[in-house]
Amino acid sequence: MRTAVHGMGRMGERRALKWALEGYWAGRIDAAQLEAAASAVRRRTWKLLDGAGIDVVPSNDFSLYDHVLDTVVAVGAVPARFRPGLAGEGVSASAGIALDRYFAMARGGEIAGQTVAPLELTKWFDTNYHHLVPEIGSGTTFAARPTKVVDELAEAAGLGIDTTPVLLGPLTFLVRSTAVVGADPLARLDELAGVYMELLGELAAAGANWVRLDEPALVQDRSADELVAFRRTYERITSALDRPRLVVSTYFGHVGDAMSVLRDLPVDGVGLDFCAGPENLDLLERTGGLPDKTLHAGVVDGRNVWVNDLAASLALLDRLRDLVGELVVSSSCSFLHVPDRLADEASLDPAVRSWLAFAEEKLAELAVLARGAEGGPTAVEDDLAANRDVLASRRRSALVADPVVRRAVEAAPSDPRRSAPAAERRALQRARLGLPPLPTTTIGSFPQTAELRASRAAWRSGRAGDDEYAAALRAEVDRVVDLQETLGFDVLVHGEPERDDMVRYFAGLLTGFALPEEGWVQSFGSRCVRPPVLYGDVSRPGPLTVPWATYAQSRTDLPVKGMLTGPVTMLRWSFVRDDQPPSATATQLGLAIGDELADLQAAGVCVVQVDEPALREGMPLRRAERDAYLAWATRAFRLATRVAEPATQVHTHMCYAELADVVDALAAMEVDVVSFEAARSHLTLLDAFEGAAYEGDVGPGVYDVHSPLVPSPADVEALLWRAVGVVGADRLWVNPDCGLKTRGYDETVAALANIVAAARSVRAALADRRPGPGERDPSAPSGET
Repeated sequence: MRTAVHGMGRMGERRALKWALEGYWAGRIDAAQLEAAASAVRRRTWKLLDGAGIDVVPSNDFSLYDHVLDTVVAVGAVPARFRPGLAGEGVSASAGIALDRYFAMARGGEIAGQTVAPLELTKWFDTNYHHLVPEIGSGTTFAARPTKVVDELAEAAGLGIDTTPVLLGPLTFLVRSTAVVGADPLARLDELAGVYMELLGELAAAGANWVRLDEPALVQDRSADELVAFRRTYERITSALDRPRLVVSTYFGHVGDAMSVLRDLPVDGVGLDFCAGPENLDLLERTGGLPDKTLHAGVVDGRNVWVNDLAASLALLDRLRDLVGELVVSSSCSFLHVPDRLADEASLDPAVRSWLAFAEEKLAELAVLARGAEGGPTAVEDDLAANRDVLASRRRSALVADPVVRRAVEAAPSDPRRSAPAAERRALQRARLGLPPLPTTTIGSFPQTAELRASRAAWRSGRAGDDEYAAALRAEVDRVVDLQETLGFDVLVHGEPERDDMVRYFAGLLTGFALPEEGWVQSFGSRCVRPPVLYGDVSRPGPLTVPWATYAQSRTDLPVKGMLTGPVTMLRWSFVRDDQPPSATATQLGLAIGDELADLQAAGVCVVQVDEPALREGMPLRRAERDAYLAWATRAFRLATRVAEPATQVHTHMCYAELADVVDALAAMEVDVVSFEAARSHLTLLDAFEGAAYEGDVGPGVYDVHSPLVPSPADVEALLWRAVGVVGADRLWVNPDCGLKTRGYDETVAALANIVAAARSVRAALADRRPGPGERDPSAPSGET
C-alpha cells in the first residue's frame, strides 16, 4: 500500500530559507546565493521523504514566499502594476519570474521606477498561514508559465526521485482571489481551464506521471452553479489526450455535496481529509464510494501534533478499502502547519513529549499505517502496543486535568456581561481619558532590536541574571514611551520588549502549556512562529503583565494600554488539546485572562487591549456551524472582559480577517474600540461597519507593517478621509495595521511620524469644518457636499 504527503515545511533545517530570504532583502546575499539556499532546502526535503519510504513525493509544494503567489505566476495572472518590462525578462528557478518582481508582489517595491503596493494578505482558510490574494479583473490575462513546476520536477529527478507536481486547482485559485472593479473571478474559470491544460501538457512532456491539483475550496459551502462549473472545468482539463494522471485533493474539512461530483469526475484520484472531515467516510458510503479511483486517505493529521491513534486509523482504512479502487495512506494536508521534528525538543517534559508527533514522526506513522493496512494488525503488533501505552498515559496523566480549574469552569456564568451598556461606557471613558478627535495609538509591539534579542538570549542561557535582563527591558520601555510622547501619540503602549511572541509569552506563564524550543512553523514569507502545545487545564498562577504595564504608566501622564492576548487567539495559535471540545478550553483561557484584566484594572490601568486576531480565522468553513462557534467564542471573550468597569476602555485587535463575517460579533463581545488590518485593502474592510450592530469606535490600520514601504502623510490622510466618510470622525482611531515587532526602528519612526502628522491635519480640517476629499460637509444640507 502506497503512502503520500501533501507537502512539507519550506524553511529547512534551522530555518535556513528564512535567513537566506532576509539576507537577500537586506542586500547581504545575491540572487544566486538565495537560489542555492532554496535548492538545498528542496533537496533535503525530497531525500527525507524518499528515505522515509514515502511513495508519492510532492514537488512544487516549496515556495520562496507563498504557493498562491506562485500560482499567480504560473497562470500568468500578474497584475498590471507589476508587468512593465515583464516580456523577455529572465526568470528565477525558484519563483518562475524575476525575483525582485516576485517579491514586489509580496512585499511592495519598485517596478520600472514606480513604487508599487503589494498584493493583499489573508488567512489560508482556517489556518494561521497567510497567503497573497490574487487580483482578477477584466484586464487580467492568463498565460501558462510552467518554469518553476517543470524545473522542480527535473531537479528532483536529478536526485533519482520521481515526484508528483502539485498545483493549486483553478476553482480554489479563483475563490481565493479578489475581484478588481466589480469583476467576477469565477466567470474566468473556463478560460483558466485552458491554461491548466497547457501546464499539464508541459508536465507530461517533462516526464510527470501524476499531478495533484489541490481544491480545498470544496470543503466550504459551494453553490450548485459553482459545482457545475467545477465539473465542467475538470471535464475540459481531463479531455486532453496527452496529460499526466490527475488527483484532485481536498483538505481542512468534508466535501459535502461535492462528493457526488468528485465521484463522477473523470480524474484518476481524489484526496479526502478524514481528520478535519470525519464526515467524509459517511459521504463516501452514501454515494457509493470511488470504485474506479485512487483515494488518498488523509488519516495522519497535518494540522496538530498529537500522536496518531493507530488502531483507530487502521480501522478507518479497513472500512475505506472496499469503497475505492486503490487506497493510498496520506497526510490530511500539508505538514507545512506543524514543526519539522520532535528530535530537537530535548527540553520538553518527557511525558508531554511522548504524546507528540511532528512532521518527521508523522512520516513514520504513515509507514506504520501502510504496513498495518497491507498486512493486518499483526504486521505492526509492537507499534500498536506502544501506541496504546502512549494514548493511555496521556488519558491518565495528572498533568492534564486540574480539579480547581474544572470547578471554576462549572461556576462560570453562562452569559457573562459588562455592567453598563455601550452608550454609558462611551461617555464615562471619554470623560476619563479626555482624548482628542481621531486619537492615535499603536497596536502593541515595537521593534525587537538585535540588542534586545541578544539580552533575551543571554538571560535564557544563564549568561545574564534576572536583574540585568530586567534593566535592559526597563531601558527599552523608557525608550518606547519617550518616543511615543515625542511623536505625539495619545494612547501609549509599553512596546512589549519582554515578549518574543503574543501567544507564547502568555503560554509560558500559564499552566497547561508546553513550549517547544525549535517548533517553528511558517506564518508567511520569512515569518515563522513557535506555537505552544496546549495539553492540559489552564490557570494563571500569578500576574502576567501587570509589572510592565504599571512601570510604563509610571513613566508618563498619558494613558498606557494594558496588552493581553484573547482566549480564542491563545486557543487557535497553539496546538490545542483534542481530548475536550475547544469551547471548554476557551472557557478556561477566558477565566485566566479575566483574572489578569482585573489585576491591571486594580493597578490603575484604564485602557486594556484584548487581542483577538484569530477570531475570524477560527470560524468554521461551513456556515451551518458558525453560530455555535461564535456563541462560545464571544462568551470566552466576555469571560475575560466582564470585570472591566464601565470607565475602563476595552480594545481588541484583528488582522487579515474578513470583518463582515464577525462584525456583529463585536457587539456581542462588548468591545469599546476595535482596530484591524486595512491598509493593503485601502480600507475596503470599513464597509462591513455600515449598518452593523456594533456601536463602538473603529481603528482601521493606515500603515502596512508587513511591507518595507513607509506611507507618506498624504497617503495616510487619504485613508483617514475615506474612514471619516464611512464611520464618521467621532468613532475613528488612527493606528498601524498590526504590531511593529518585525520592523526596524528607522522605518517605524518615519511611518509613525507620518501617521501623527496626517491625524493632526485631518483634525484641523474637521475643526475648521472643512471637508476632506470624499467627506461630506457636516454643515451642508442633506444631499450637498
